[in-house]
Amino acid sequence: MNAMVAASDEQMDVLDALVTMARDIERSIDGMQAARDGVLTLANRLALSMAEDAGGADAADLTLRSVSAELATALRVSDRTIQRRMADADLKVERFPAVWAAQGAGRISAGRSRVIADAGLYIDDVRARAAYAERVLEFAEDESPNRLRPIAQRLAQQYQPRSMDERHAQARQSRSVWVKDQGEGMAELGILGPAALVHGAFERLTAMAKAVARAGNNPGPADCPSAGDAVADHGCADEGYGAADAGAERGESGCRTDADHPTHDARGTIDPRTLSQTRADLALDLLLTGVPGGHDTADGLLSAITANISVTVPVTSLMSEGGPEAELDGRCPIDPGTARKLAGAASGWDRVLTHPITGGVLAVDRYRPSEALKRHLVGRDQRCRFPGCGMPARQSDLDHTKDAAFGGPTDDDNLAVLCRRHHVLKHHSPWHLRQLGDGLLEWTSPTRRVYIDKPPSPNTVTFTDDTAPDRPSGAPDDSDAGERTADPWVTVPESLLAPF
Repeated sequence: MNAMVAASDEQMDVLDALVTMARDIERSIDGMQAARDGVLTLANRLALSMAEDAGGADAADLTLRSVSAELATALRVSDRTIQRRMADADLKVERFPAVWAAQGAGRISAGRSRVIADAGLYIDDVRARAAYAERVLEFAEDESPNRLRPIAQRLAQQYQPRSMDERHAQARQSRSVWVKDQGEGMAELGILGPAALVHGAFERLTAMAKAVARAGNNPGPADCPSAGDAVADHGCADEGYGAADAGAERGESGCRTDADHPTHDARGTIDPRTLSQTRADLALDLLLTGVPGGHDTADGLLSAITANISVTVPVTSLMSEGGPEAELDGRCPIDPGTARKLAGAASGWDRVLTHPITGGVLAVDRYRPSEALKRHLVGRDQRCRFPGCGMPARQSDLDHTKDAAFGGPTDDDNLAVLCRRHHVLKHHSPWHLRQLGDGLLEWTSPTRRVYIDKPPSPNTVTFTDDTAPDRPSGAPDDSDAGERTADPWVTVPESLLAPF
C-alpha cells in the first residue's frame, strides 16, 4: 500500500497529537453531557416534588410541562425536547448510575451509555440491573455503539425476569409516526411499530417496486438474483434498508443493483427511478390515497379523510420561474414546481396581503370569504406562539390572551395561535402572556424571566425605498408613513427578543 508512505516523522507526530486532542475533547464532551443529565434529573425531581405538594396526576403533568418550558426558553429549544431529555436523563441516572458515572469519567461515550440503557430498559430488579450494567461496561469501553448494541441486548436477556411476550406488549405502547424536515424541499417520515408488521410493509413495498420493474421486461433488480436482491431482501445496515440500497454496488454476476438501474413502465418506456425511489413513491401513494381497511368504519369515515397542507408562495414565484421559494406550513421550503402544481389544483386560495417594505401581514382574505379573523391569525402566526414551538397553526388552537369571560375582545390584538400543549400551560400554570400589539407576545416564566415572541416573517417579496414601486397618479403622499406607524419592535430590548 502507498498510503502515507511518504509522510515525514513531523507529519506523523502532528497526526498523533491531533488524535490525542480529539480523544481528550470527546471525553470532555461526554463528561459535560453527563453533567447536563445530572442537572436535568434534578429538574425532573424538583418538578415531581412540586407536583406531590399540589397532588393529583394532572398537577404532575402540568408541573413537568411548566418546568421544562422554563428550561427550554432559557436554552432556546423546544420544551418538548427538554421534557424528553429530562425523562431520558432521569432514567439513566436513576436506573443505571454506574453507566452515568462511567460517562461522567470519560470512560464511555453518550452513545454507548444510551445503548446500554435501551437494552436494559425492561430489567426491573435493582440488583439484576446493576449486575447487567457491570458486565456490559466491561465491553463498552472498547466497542463502538453499533458493536456494543448486540452484546448489550444479549446480556440483558440473561437478566430479564419477564417473557418476550410481556416485554413486547409493553414496547408496543411506544409505537409512533413522526416527520423530520430535511433540506431542499424534502422530509423524512419515520414509523416505529412491531417488527413483523414494519418488515412486512417494507417487503410488500419492495415486491410492488419489483413488479413495476418487471412490467417493462426490465432485466434489472427484479430479475437479477445477486447483490441487488441480497441487499433489498436481506441486507440490513445500521442506517436501515434504504441506506443499504442506496449504497449497493454491482453483484458478482455483473447485474446492476437497484441503486443504479432504471426501470421500465408497462408501456416499455424507460423509468429512471431506482428500486428505492420507486418504493418511496409507492409508500407515499398508498398513504395518501389508500384506505385503511383494518380500521375504517362501516360508513367509510377514514376513507373520507384527505391530506391537508398549507403552502405559502409569493405571487411573483407563481408568475415566473424566478422569485423566492415557497414554504410548507411555514416550516420548510418546497420547490417552485410543486408549489405551482398545488396552487393550480387548489379549490381556493388564502391571499395574504403584506406591506411592500416591512413584509408585515396587513390582511388575509379569500375568494369565498369565511372566518376572516381566523384566516388572518393563521396567516400572521403560522405556528404556535410559545417560544421555541413549531407546531403548525392549522394543528393548533386560537386562544384569547385575556379570557373572553373577563371581557377579553375577540380580535387580532387579543388572539394568538397556541398548540394544545401550550394552551393548557398558559391557563393552568404560572406562565403569563401579554400582547404588546402588532403580533408581539410577551411571555413571563414562573421565575420572572421575560421572553418576546415575534410573529414569523411571511414568505413574501419586500421592496427597499429605492426599489419601491411608483405611486399611482393621484395617490396620497405616504412619505411620512414611517413616522406615523412606529415599529413596535424597536422599543423592545434586544436581550428579550427570542430568536424563534
